[in-house]
Amino acid sequence: MEGETGKKILVITYYWPPSGGAGVQRWLKFTKYLPEFGWDPIVFTPDSPEFDLKDDSLLKDVNPSIEVLKFPIWEPYRIFKRISGNKSLKQGQILESEKRSWMKKASIWIRGNLFIPDPKIFWVKPSSEYILSILESNDIKHVITTGPPHSIHLIGKRLKLKNPALTWVADFRDPWSQWDILRKMMITPFVWKRHLKLEQEVLKMADSVLATGHTAAEEFKKLGARRVNYITNGFDKDDIATGNKAKAKPRFTISHLGMLNSDRNPVALWNVLENLCSDVSFFKALELKLIGILSPEVIESIKKLPRLSKKLVTGDSVSHKDVFKEYNNSSVLVLAQTKADGAFSQLPGKLFEYLSAKRPILAIGKRDNDIAQILKDTNSGQSFDYADEHEIKDFIQKEFLAWEKKEPIWRFEGIDRFERKNLTKDLAELLERI
Repeated sequence: MEGETGKKILVITYYWPPSGGAGVQRWLKFTKYLPEFGWDPIVFTPDSPEFDLKDDSLLKDVNPSIEVLKFPIWEPYRIFKRISGNKSLKQGQILESEKRSWMKKASIWIRGNLFIPDPKIFWVKPSSEYILSILESNDIKHVITTGPPHSIHLIGKRLKLKNPALTWVADFRDPWSQWDILRKMMITPFVWKRHLKLEQEVLKMADSVLATGHTAAEEFKKLGARRVNYITNGFDKDDIATGNKAKAKPRFTISHLGMLNSDRNPVALWNVLENLCSDVSFFKALELKLIGILSPEVIESIKKLPRLSKKLVTGDSVSHKDVFKEYNNSSVLVLAQTKADGAFSQLPGKLFEYLSAKRPILAIGKRDNDIAQILKDTNSGQSFDYADEHEIKDFIQKEFLAWEKKEPIWRFEGIDRFERKNLTKDLAELLERI
């Protein structure tokens, strides 16, 4: 179908390049490959939105054949930052500290109780009115909304109410009412009921709810979604600039890439590494590299350990182009899942990029979740509970021995099914069935 005029589909997303981070990847990659499978995406996104991370390297992935419509947005983040007393807020940090000032507590309460479901709510009405004015003239019969922010789904709801013949897919990259972040917003019972009501309206009105994994799809079914499918996140072969060939490394580098906050602080791993550092050869070889947004609590928990603290290397978030270099220069890649309830079903996009690097994956969160199953199916690593200190130690010791002998343990079987182009083919087939 490549080169043919395909069916038009409108993708409504808050995150779009030059926005960085994980939220932008899913639909940036889907729209990159959809034209090859008979679909012509039109992307509708805010003009000059507020976002924490900027990554100009992602602009190269915007398919030049697709149309990108940018529509003005007003967001209350300047007010939020002024009230909180922090003009350089980073994602996730304001919610985690136990020593919040009354101003920060007030700002969290305001965020949670006055902006429902989130501060992008002010974009919903004007965007819906604009989109309705162009649907018919552009022969658009399919719409996808992707959240969070979940207010984006309310645009889909408005469009569906005005045009019932429209086919609407609501894509959930994270849960809504089951989202651990929502539970930290100090919301009142009245507001909680409002969230549940809005969620139910979206789940029942959408022609299809799209989740990122099997367990997430089952959770949406239990919440009342009438039609649920799932397509995981993945990796793009075009991103793997430095290739997957293992090369001799002077250090045994254990890396975590991305946000690491207090809910994802693998203290058991730090204790294991501190203990193993009593061995001179291990201590000399070890490098613990944490790249991205890091909680002060995480850094403090490592600095308390006299040997491990000497092996710690930290760095700011890197571009998506450069992150694959960090993957490939690592001996073990750590994937820390939040400890909060409701996180059992989450399949972070980072997991699949880790797979593409073909480096052993040490996942910490749950032994029997979707992450653990994928690691088992692909023979690419293991998943542990946060308290499994003995088992984590055994894993690290085996990996260190394999690194010394240059004899890899894992085989990384069948990972091509998570390649972005293959996943987009699955999406195109799903859209044909709806």
